[in-house]
Amino acid sequence: MSEKLLETVERIKLLQVQGARNVAVAAATAFAHFASESSAKTRIEFLKQLHEARDLLYNARETEPLMRNAVKYILDQVECSRSTSKSELAAVAVKSAEVFLETLEATKERIAEVGAKRIRDGARVFTHCHSSTVMHLLKKAWQTGKRFEVVCTETRPAFQGRITARALTDSGIKTTLIVDSAARVFIGKVDLIVVGADALTSEGNVVNKIGTSMIALAAHEARKPFYVVTELLKLDPATACGDYEPIEERSPNEVWSDPPEGLAVRNPAFDVTTREYIHGLICEEGIIPPHMVLEAARRVYPWLFRSGHS
Repeated sequence: MSEKLLETVERIKLLQVQGARNVAVAAATAFAHFASESSAKTRIEFLKQLHEARDLLYNARETEPLMRNAVKYILDQVECSRSTSKSELAAVAVKSAEVFLETLEATKERIAEVGAKRIRDGARVFTHCHSSTVMHLLKKAWQTGKRFEVVCTETRPAFQGRITARALTDSGIKTTLIVDSAARVFIGKVDLIVVGADALTSEGNVVNKIGTSMIALAAHEARKPFYVVTELLKLDPATACGDYEPIEERSPNEVWSDPPEGLAVRNPAFDVTTREYIHGLICEEGIIPPHMVLEAARRVYPWLFRSGHS
């Protein structure tokens, strides 16, 4: 197995690559690089190696459907190719990775364009954790001349909210950082909530950083619109067949490195926000109701629902 691929898998496991989009980009890039360096002599051997590399990436983190879909797209294009030449198959993999990443970048721009219109001049915006797609949306709104402020959580235990706070402050956007448990205190003082997503289910539920569902509940109580900013490519197609999106549980050491002996420490990385608390999904198809996510994804990305080839 290539050193670059193994290094990427390890960096994803250790959270050295953070954010669903960044994880997908790293995985797609490493997967294509692995394909280009494959020592396989035959098509069968080449596909076998790609499947092994796919499994390594899939197992790096559980709740990463965007990463899985990136790898799935590349592998799907290779398997659809009739070529038997390793060099030609590798070229398909590299080209497919480029196409996927270009598509991903285009969705980021489209989402920012749509979502920026929901940020009004003088608004107070609440966000949780760190999402590059949410950040791009907020910066886009700021660049259009709107002036607003942001309240963001620190997002324990890994403090990804500090990344958000620093990036917003560096962009000149007035930002207030709060502890996670203060969310309900501040939620009534904002105009809207925008959060990212790590996964979408076929029912329109959203899997995001732990604490998101509590914020959604607080927003519902305060009658504040709660938007999820996401690419449709974060849909896990397996959930359309009855499977549940897996929820990753990380090491207790992230919460408490030296707990008392005998103490149980739990550290789920994500939780599920049900669609009834979501005002809308801000995605590349516009702002859609959560229950429309499966239909929209089937229309835009039909390959997501194709089964594997031999």
